[in-house]
Amino acid sequence: MKRLIAITLILIAAVAWVTVKYFNSLGTAGMHAGNVIRTIPDNAALVFEFTNENSLYDIYKGNTLLGNLVGEEKLIDLDTIKNRLINNPALNKAFDNRNIFISIHPAKDGEVRMLLTTSVKDVPLRAFEELAKQRNTGMLITPLRIGEKSGYNIYFQSLRKRLYLLYSGNNVFSASFSKELINDAANYKPQREQHVFMLLPDQQNANSLINLYVNYQHLDPLFGQLFKENTDIFKPFRMLPALAALNINFKNNAVMFTGYTNIETNKPGSYLNIFANQQPIVNNLKDIYPSTTAYAIDMAISNSPQFFADLSTFQQKAGLQKEKNALLAKVKQETGINIKPEFEKLVSNEFGVVITRFQERFAIISVKNGSLLRPFMTNISTMVTDDIGQFKFQKLPYFLLGDAFSAFRRPYFRIIDNYLILANSQTELTSYADTYLNRKFLSKTNSYLPFDDLLAERSNISFFLHFKNAQQILKQSLKDDFYLSYKDNDLSWRNFYAASFQFGATDKNFYTNFCLLKNTPDSTASSKND
Repeated sequence: MKRLIAITLILIAAVAWVTVKYFNSLGTAGMHAGNVIRTIPDNAALVFEFTNENSLYDIYKGNTLLGNLVGEEKLIDLDTIKNRLINNPALNKAFDNRNIFISIHPAKDGEVRMLLTTSVKDVPLRAFEELAKQRNTGMLITPLRIGEKSGYNIYFQSLRKRLYLLYSGNNVFSASFSKELINDAANYKPQREQHVFMLLPDQQNANSLINLYVNYQHLDPLFGQLFKENTDIFKPFRMLPALAALNINFKNNAVMFTGYTNIETNKPGSYLNIFANQQPIVNNLKDIYPSTTAYAIDMAISNSPQFFADLSTFQQKAGLQKEKNALLAKVKQETGINIKPEFEKLVSNEFGVVITRFQERFAIISVKNGSLLRPFMTNISTMVTDDIGQFKFQKLPYFLLGDAFSAFRRPYFRIIDNYLILANSQTELTSYADTYLNRKFLSKTNSYLPFDDLLAERSNISFFLHFKNAQQILKQSLKDDFYLSYKDNDLSWRNFYAASFQFGATDKNFYTNFCLLKNTPDSTASSKND
């Protein structure tokens, strides 16, 4: 009996030891990843995380998806660092199976810079010193010192440029081809309670090949480096106070990330915050996008009264209530119509804004009954034809539906079936009517169908970008160097058919889908038979 008790106690102790070791390893890994990412300067907009292991490289061997994502020049830089430095026999043991973070930062010189950050098992300072003495390595390694921190200046002969490698302490190394950025990394001191990025749970992180972290409010400075002017591409997302943690889903012809976007409730809200109080619904508006669509944003609501109440609260906090009340009072005084409640009763659950390759801009608003809406619209408008009228009042769509409609100050309107169409010119409305009546929709093209299969069926906010249709807009908007890189390099985003970014509300935050579909060899869209 004593022997049985002793064996039982030993087994319990063994199980307890294994359990403690397992959960300690998880906690250490999570804490370690958090400690590494906290050393990254807080102006980063995007951070990619991957594990330096052969299985990842084997999966993407010969696949150009990730190359198109980062661009040809950056891919060559990263391959050189990997092959010449990280995989060097003298250093491989230190970097093998370690998580590497690549962060994207705007720079003062108008460029976009990359910073690599990783931890090591054992700091290989002696290995660096020995490697510096070797010949014919393709590298010239000399000491580097920034303040109290030391590192190495590594000149790659094949690239004809220097990599600045810095040891930040606590087994963490940072590296960049930008002296400015490595100086920022050397002098950066994170605030103790500051959370610049949201991390994935430990188990999810361990099972993911590549992760993407996003600080939405840091996207605006990044876009400022890429574009000549303040483009409205992706603009609502760039104003959202939120952090995202996404992990990759592998597919041979597509880049797909899924995860969560969490709203920072301690910061002032944005227009998109309003949709967090809704439930995802099936998206139908995309089915009537013109075949010439360059980019679009679609918004969907499950609870209209909740949405309009939240919109009013948001506009009040933004200091717009006085102007809004004055406009609505003017409409009622001049037309006898209390337009806000009448419009809210008839609007349905989906509305969006579409920009075409010809830079036409349409608002498409789903309504419950177009025939019932028409009398209200004609009373607040000046009719120029039997079907087309122009609003008499400025900024009415903006106050009725929110920020996404700010470009329609005194638009023209037309009701087609149960859709209210707005545009800034009569010509644009005629163009969309031709698209609608003759079924010239993007959804009717063969190239769109594989992309549509990647999309979540339900969402509350969905951004869409068609690269071929958007090329002229990108040419006009992107800074020259970035557009030439986009257009002329073998590896670039132009090799993708389209991109989509979707939010589905859940627990006052957003489940998030991001996908890019690679072009097929023949990317010419051909119309299907109706």
